[in-house]
Amino acid sequence: MFRWYAVNTYSGHENKVKNNLQHRVTSLGQERRVRQIVIPTEQISEIKDGQKVQIERRTMPGYVLVNMDLNEDSWGLVKGTPGVTGFVGAQNNPVPLGQGEVDRLLNRDVDTARPRARAQFSIGESVKVISGPLSDFSGEISEINEDAAKLKVLVSIFGRETPVEVGFDQVKKV
Repeated sequence: MFRWYAVNTYSGHENKVKNNLQHRVTSLGQERRVRQIVIPTEQISEIKDGQKVQIERRTMPGYVLVNMDLNEDSWGLVKGTPGVTGFVGAQNNPVPLGQGEVDRLLNRDVDTARPRARAQFSIGESVKVISGPLSDFSGEISEINEDAAKLKVLVSIFGRETPVEVGFDQVKKV
């Protein structure tokens, strides 16, 4: 029965482990036992120099997910791969992941399908609004909401500090 298992690796060696494992599966003729090898990642949009850029980030550094039919041969194949430190679970009895965990880790959930924005700003930093009705106003960041990709900026309107909510892509650092 094919199930997903989390394999512990040396941190930063996930790609090397994935390539080594794929090579071992092919060379040892275990394609019928190991279906898929995945490094869990997510797409994040960052604002750099006023431009929105997409980057891919590992959601579980030090782990690789393997979809396989667990038996002595497949267990030994994965365990003997260079860079693999073991399976997640008991020493001699790896614990399969639940379907909900797999969906979440592989970003199959509807909420996580859209790229997440990450703030390149900090509270108290001076910014200038570059788009929208308040373009060309400058102010100071008072709040950061990464989930909504919004900032609350205190701008001076008619000599009075007024909080204004703007998106990450509507401001640039001064």
